[in-house]
Amino acid sequence: MSTMNLILMGLPGAGKGTQAQKILEDFDIPHISTGDIFRAAIKNETKMGLEAKKYIDAGNLVPDEVTNGIVRDRLAEADTKNGFLLDGYPRNIDQAHALKQIGEELNKPLDGVINIHVEPAVLVERLSGRFICRTCGATYHKLYNKPKVEGTCDVCGGHDFYQRDDDKPATVKNRLDVNIKLNTPLIEYYGQEKLLYNVDGDRDIDDVYKDIKKILDNL
Repeated sequence: MSTMNLILMGLPGAGKGTQAQKILEDFDIPHISTGDIFRAAIKNETKMGLEAKKYIDAGNLVPDEVTNGIVRDRLAEADTKNGFLLDGYPRNIDQAHALKQIGEELNKPLDGVINIHVEPAVLVERLSGRFICRTCGATYHKLYNKPKVEGTCDVCGGHDFYQRDDDKPATVKNRLDVNIKLNTPLIEYYGQEKLLYNVDGDRDIDDVYKDIKKILDNL
């Protein structure tokens, strides 16, 4: 089997987690999410992990060179011999350049960047649709999981619902704007590098995956 070194991109709510699971079921490569490798590096007290911990404990952002070092250590491990699926990295152009260099050093160059594209307005709907029964805590969604009787909780019959601040449209929109700012230069960069594959994420989960699988089978 040829190796498959991938990055998975997409805004919050675009369905990245779901598609990552499907990719892993079909292809024998590890899912490398920056959150997980940070936690592992800190727990195992690696040199880079201890370095990262200093910043995190002080409430500061971890600088790029430390993040790059942690990713490099992870990509050097034996389980990436058939490839890897990177998620949450790179976050900026400097990290993208560093990843290119790491790929050259480890002889694991990128094969493709899958970007799951969904219009921000649709994502606001998706992400701000959640509401909760104040009486029993049951969770609903105004698009995907409405109560059987409008305004009445299926579980306890209560009529008092609320939205968490995180789920309010203004908060969601703000979070998306931050991510769009981060992602746009990366999408342009990988487009120029001829590595970018855009997939329309505003469809049924299985249809989205069919497109992704077609891309991966042809890489």
